[in-house]
Amino acid sequence: MDYRRPAPGRAQPRPQAPSVGGLFAAWGRWVSACIWWLEHSFERARADGRPEEDTRVRIFLILAVFSAVFVCLALGAAHAALLAPRSGAAGAFNPNALTRADLVDRNGQLLATNITHYGLYIDPREIWDPAAAKAQLRRALPRLSAARIDRVLAGDRRLIVLNGLTPSERRAVHDLALGGVSFEPEDRRVYPLGTSAAHLIGRADTGGEGVSGAELAFNQDIRAAGAAGEDFQLSIDLRVQGVVENELAAAAEQVKAKGAVAVVADAQTGEILAMASWPTYDANRRNSAPDEALINRVTSAHYEMGSVFKSFTVAAGIDTGRADMNTLFDASQALQIGKRRITDFHATNKVLTLEEVYLHSSNIGTSRLAVEMGGDVMRDYFRRLGLLDAAPIELKESASPPKVRKWDDTTLASLSFGYGIMITPIQYVAAYGALVNGGRYVQPTLRKGGRPDAPTRQVVSAETSATMLDLMRRNVTRGSGRFADAPGLRVGGKTGSANKLVNGRYNPAVAVGSFAGVFPADGPVTAKRYTVFVLMDEPGTFPRTGGYVAAPAVGRIADRIAPFLGVQRKADRWSTALGEKIPEFQDVEGDGR
Repeated sequence: MDYRRPAPGRAQPRPQAPSVGGLFAAWGRWVSACIWWLEHSFERARADGRPEEDTRVRIFLILAVFSAVFVCLALGAAHAALLAPRSGAAGAFNPNALTRADLVDRNGQLLATNITHYGLYIDPREIWDPAAAKAQLRRALPRLSAARIDRVLAGDRRLIVLNGLTPSERRAVHDLALGGVSFEPEDRRVYPLGTSAAHLIGRADTGGEGVSGAELAFNQDIRAAGAAGEDFQLSIDLRVQGVVENELAAAAEQVKAKGAVAVVADAQTGEILAMASWPTYDANRRNSAPDEALINRVTSAHYEMGSVFKSFTVAAGIDTGRADMNTLFDASQALQIGKRRITDFHATNKVLTLEEVYLHSSNIGTSRLAVEMGGDVMRDYFRRLGLLDAAPIELKESASPPKVRKWDDTTLASLSFGYGIMITPIQYVAAYGALVNGGRYVQPTLRKGGRPDAPTRQVVSAETSATMLDLMRRNVTRGSGRFADAPGLRVGGKTGSANKLVNGRYNPAVAVGSFAGVFPADGPVTAKRYTVFVLMDEPGTFPRTGGYVAAPAVGRIADRIAPFLGVQRKADRWSTALGEKIPEFQDVEGDGR
């Protein structure tokens, strides 16, 4: 062997790492040698006359095989527990789990979620004593139908007896230790807030599909969010929703209304912050609710709303240049159109400026303005305001309004003060927002953040919008909407009331009273502001006008939700709530007669 060192400076060859192929070849030779040794161990033991080695080898071989199987099973179980993908919120452990995301409000507060329940199944072929099994099951589950269990026990195959068992009910049945009784997990949609926002949230069925409300409107998005393990956010604010529901119910009960509606919306983005329909129901017990409580009056009920439509007529007149605040309208006597005679509820019997027409809620004044503008102009503005089509909110319950068949002078007169046209409250809220946000029609939405990709359209100019905001504020401080004022919030708005058709005739004892409010009504038209709409359907007290039955609720809602929305209180030149003396003004709201 040569022990000589290599010459200085000469590179020494590096040892080569074995290749992957070489490692597999070496491993294969080792396994082959082990197998050869095992195969010939019995022969060697017999040849050498050592039978005890034969036994030890057999034991060793059995232990090795069982150890290998155990290791494989352990690795498989660990992989399934730690690494296997899970589907939906309940994961791979619950094959019947729904892949629906939790519904939450804009601040992450829970609106709807899934809770695991169990289905009770019985295989009658495994029941030894059907009578005893029935008696024990009925004691453990009093709500179990005797007829249902009799049908299952009389059959010849495994069937479901009862679904929706809670974990405690499942435990009670399981403790009976009955043969042929089994359970299957199932996720059920539950609504932890009960009656709150029930119409808006809607419901999902046991198959994991939305049936109504937001559950139906966003069905695919909710399922996709659930599969991704995320929540699905709506635009509503539970704090605002709670205030709206509380004040709406109190006002409806006070005026003995048949039904009521309230909506709060962001005028700039179209986001619905609260939506309430009264009476309401518990979303978890929908089947026990009366029919009148199930309808979402915000999106599905149509109303002639009366004088709140005067905002649209006046805005169109200002925007077209047909009128300004100083334009005069003769309201000294009734307006005769053909055989139709139009009067004011509390007649002023004088010539009025456009501002006075609005503040006095003069039917004569708005009728003259509408007739002067003509059918084509009025139809165009009503179309752009979304009053002729279903509101483009995501809810499938959004109903299309009845068509206006003709646009002659007598119809225009009626339309100018909210008769002859029936719309849903959500249509009104969207149209009203266009008057106070700079003139843009923004689609109402239940998506947090609005619908930035949805098309908007300019309905009136920014200047007209600014004029309407000032006029609405004056109506609260000097006109029929004074009961809607709230300290320092600069509330503006318009009252409305309309008699309802009963047996083909308008009955003054059956009416609708409403108030459309906005706050704050000052500042640039592009500033953040909120609309509040309240409607009382068939109030049973007197007077029934919107200034009495709806405006106070709007003021209280604005007062309570302002801190949640970050609206700062301040005095302004029209502030009645801060003690400023204003002229005495009678509540003179036209009722369309």
